[in-house]
Amino acid sequence: MAKKKIGDLLVEKGLITPQQLEEGLKEQSVLGKRLGEILVEKGHLTEDQLIDAVSERLSIPKISLTSMVIDPQIVQRVSVDVARRYTLIPVFEIGNTLTLAMADPLNIIAIDEIKYLTGLNIKRAIATSSEIRDAIDQYYSVGDSLSHIMGRRGEDITPSVDSISSLADPQSETPIIKLVNLTIAKAVKERASDIHIEPEETRLRIRYRVDGVMREEAAPPKSMQNELISRIKIAANLDVSEKRVPQDGRFFMKVEGQSVDLRVSTLPTIHGEKIVIRILDRRNLLLSLDRLGFSSRLEEKWRNVIHKPEGLVLISGPTSSGKTSTLYAALHELNSIEKNIITVEDPVEYSLPLIIQIQINEKAGLTFPSTLRAILRQNPDVIMIGEIRDTETAQMAIRSSLTGHLVFSTIHTNDAPSAITRLVDMGIESYLVASAIKGVLAQRLVRVNCPECSQSYTPADTILQRAGLADLADCIDFQRGVGCPACKMTGFKGQTGIFEFVELNPILAELVIKNASLNQISMEASKYGYIPLFEMGMEKLTAGTICLEELLKETTNIDTYRDPNAKVEVTEVDAHSVQI
Repeated sequence: MAKKKIGDLLVEKGLITPQQLEEGLKEQSVLGKRLGEILVEKGHLTEDQLIDAVSERLSIPKISLTSMVIDPQIVQRVSVDVARRYTLIPVFEIGNTLTLAMADPLNIIAIDEIKYLTGLNIKRAIATSSEIRDAIDQYYSVGDSLSHIMGRRGEDITPSVDSISSLADPQSETPIIKLVNLTIAKAVKERASDIHIEPEETRLRIRYRVDGVMREEAAPPKSMQNELISRIKIAANLDVSEKRVPQDGRFFMKVEGQSVDLRVSTLPTIHGEKIVIRILDRRNLLLSLDRLGFSSRLEEKWRNVIHKPEGLVLISGPTSSGKTSTLYAALHELNSIEKNIITVEDPVEYSLPLIIQIQINEKAGLTFPSTLRAILRQNPDVIMIGEIRDTETAQMAIRSSLTGHLVFSTIHTNDAPSAITRLVDMGIESYLVASAIKGVLAQRLVRVNCPECSQSYTPADTILQRAGLADLADCIDFQRGVGCPACKMTGFKGQTGIFEFVELNPILAELVIKNASLNQISMEASKYGYIPLFEMGMEKLTAGTICLEELLKETTNIDTYRDPNAKVEVTEVDAHSVQI
C-alpha cells in the first residue's frame, strides 16, 4: 500500500501520468522491482524527484552525500558487502543510534540485519542510489573488499594454474579472479593510467598511477603473489611457466559496461615477477583540441599548421607528457572520408575509426623505416610516426614530408626549439630540416587544483625565487588544493596540458640552414610569438587552475623559467591579472 500511495503522490505532483503509474505497477508485479526504480529506469522521473516524494510520504529526511564528509570509523560499522547488497551507507552515530543513508528505506530486512550486526538502533535517511554507490566506492577501499574475499577464500586453498579460469568468463567466481577484477575496476574508476604489482621480500605492494603520481593501495598477503601473477599472465595469454625473461601481452575487460584495453608487462626481479598493467580507457581519450588545455591563440596557430597540405609537424616532450593524446586529437581533426591517414605506432594505444593503424613488430622485421617505405606505396595523405628514434626513421620522415605528405611524429627534447637542432644532430642535412619542418609543439602535463578545495596561499620564498616571481608575490593570487574527499585528500583532480609552439618562417629556416645555435633560434622565435613553457604555464597559474609547485615540478629541466627582459604588467582593474 505504501508503494502505491507513493505512486499516487507522484501523480498528484504531476511528475508522472496515471498511465505511466499503471504501466509501472504492472511491470512491478512481474519483475518484483521497486516502483520508483522502474519509473526512473523508464525516464519518467529523476532520482531526485523520486526521493523527494518518498521523503515527503514517509517523513524520512533526505540527505546529500556529495556535500558531506563521513567519519571512516562510522563507515566501518557496516561491511562493504552489506553496504553494496542493500545500497546503503552509515553516515552518523549518536549515542546508540546509527543513521543509514538508504536507497530503499522500506527495506526492513536490511535494517534488521544491520541492527543485529551492530547492536545499535537504526535511524533511516534517504539518498539517491547513484550517490550511495559513489560514496561506497569513495569510503570503502580495496582493502575492505579484499578482507571479505580473503575471508571466503580459506587459508590453505592454493588452486593450480589449470584451475584458474579466464577473466573473460562471467561464471568465474574464484576469490583470485574477484581480487583481480576488483583491483582493475577500482583503478579504472579512479582514472588511473597504470597498476603496479610489485613483489618485495616480505610483502606484495600494489600502486596506482593517478594523474601522473604513484599512490599505494591495499594489497593481498605475500602468500597470494604467485597466484595473483599467474591469474593476470593467463588472462594476457603469457607463458605462466616462464619467469626468467620479460613478457608483454594484453587483454580486454568490461568495467561499468565499457570495454577497457589492458596492456600487461612483466619483469623478473629477485623477489618474483613485477607486473605493470597499462589501462587504456577510451572514455579518457581527449579527441578535441579545446579539451587538451590549449590557449585560444595557440590553438589557432596549431590548427593552421596541422591543416597544411604537406610538411613535418613534431611534438616533443618526455614520457607520459600527453604527446599521443595530442597526436590523436590532431588526426581526429583531420580525419575524413576524403583523406587516407596511416599511422605506424609502437604500440597502437587506441583504435581510431577510418584510420589505418600499424603496430611495429621488430622481431618480424616490421620496423619504423621498413613500414614507412611500404606506407609510401599506399598513397597516403597523412602519415603519423609514433616516434623518431634513430637517423633512419628521421630520414624517412623528412623524405615523406618533402614528397607531398603531411607527417606527424614525436621526439624527446626539453623544448620546441631543441627538436629542430636535434634532427640536425642526428645527421639530417640542415637545409632538409629547414624545408621539411612546419611547426614544433612541446608540452607537459600538470595536475589541476581540485575545484572543491582550492584556496589562496603564499608559496615559500625559495619556490618564488626559483620561479623568478619573488617581486610579484603580492600581485598574484596563488591557488592550491588543500585536500578533500572529492580529490582523495590530494588537492588535485585531473590534468591539463601546457604547451609552447614554434612555427618555422623563412627567417627561422635561414637560421637553421646556417646551423645557428639553439639560443639564437629561441631568441629569434620569440620575436614571432614563441612563448616558453613556463610562461605559458603562468596563464593557468594566474587563473587559479594550477599551483606554482606543480608548474615548477614539470619545468625544472628547462634552463630558463622566465625571460628576465619580459615585461610584467599588473592592471589597475584586477591586481590578480598578470600578463607576461
